[in-house]
Amino acid sequence: MPARDVRIEPVTNRRELKDLVMFPFDLYRDDPHWVPPLISERMTHYDPEQNPFFDHAEAQFFRALRGDETVGTIAAIDDELHPQVWNEPVGFWGVFEVIENYEVAARLFSAAREWLASRNRKIMRGPVNLNINDEVGLLIEGYDGSPALMMPYNPPYYETFIERYGFQEAKDLYAYRQEIARYKDGLPESVVRGARIAEERYSATARSADLKQLEREVELIKPIYRQAWSENWGALPMTDKEFDYLAESLKVVVDPDLTILAFIDGEPVGVMITVADYNQVAKHLNGRLFPFGWLKFLWYKRKIDGIRILVMGVLKEHRLKGIEGLMFREGYRKSLKKDYEWVEMSWILEDNYRIIRTLETIFGEVYRTYRLYDIPTQGEIG
Repeated sequence: MPARDVRIEPVTNRRELKDLVMFPFDLYRDDPHWVPPLISERMTHYDPEQNPFFDHAEAQFFRALRGDETVGTIAAIDDELHPQVWNEPVGFWGVFEVIENYEVAARLFSAAREWLASRNRKIMRGPVNLNINDEVGLLIEGYDGSPALMMPYNPPYYETFIERYGFQEAKDLYAYRQEIARYKDGLPESVVRGARIAEERYSATARSADLKQLEREVELIKPIYRQAWSENWGALPMTDKEFDYLAESLKVVVDPDLTILAFIDGEPVGVMITVADYNQVAKHLNGRLFPFGWLKFLWYKRKIDGIRILVMGVLKEHRLKGIEGLMFREGYRKSLKKDYEWVEMSWILEDNYRIIRTLETIFGEVYRTYRLYDIPTQGEIG
């Protein structure tokens, strides 16, 4: 398909946004591993009137069109928090989907670069949908299966297009997975020892989250999340509105029994948030809960056999006290009483060596790798 037959147009209304959201349904029609998102959720997520992310950010969505047919999408994202926190002029790109045609992909990248350059962002980083606290990275290793909940998925040719255009690796992100039954007779000694130290030396305790007291639990989690991740590469603090927005969206998918809060002297010092892999349900809904999606939802919900540890963190002053081991132990104990068969831990920065050493003990080798890329917003491209 000649590039001259394709035009790149900004999304300017809700109808065009709906078209952008629906494009992957055609693109991945024959891909057994792709999981369709809920259409209504994506429309809300990309709506500046409903998603509090847009209180401090702007995004311009683009479509690549051949006649009236959408053949690619991308978003250019300018989050003012990133330059404030990291003192670097970085903008972002995401919501990238494209047919297997490099020229179309290149024109989408160029549209996003030009928009960010016009806003004085010197580097374009991504993919992120829409920020570092959402779906992050391009899948580059581990295409043999569907993604876990809230993890990205893409065809292998995206990596080729991105690198051909001139993007350079910014950071790799790792995912780990293990069969729960492997530890039915006990966790590794290092985890057990850590949990014992936390309890006996520091009088640490742990309990499951209580979703009936969601507001209280969110208030306990906020300071842990903000401090524990504050020094991680690219991390950005979530506002109170963003926390509430995320908590509301996770209410249905979080497993409260396996979401663990750790305390020392009654003060929260660690959190592990675990979600059931509702992607196994979403595969059967075709993006809609109505009119019959709720029946499918209730039916397939009973068949979920996996979980994802979405968040795990400990306050800096309480690290090396075995708190991670305590939360892992409590989570495994409870998961063994359920019908879950596997657990994924994701995502982990490639240079977060302290956590990686712990995860290698429990999970073994990395089973999927995702990548974030950078490119200057001005200058020649590949």
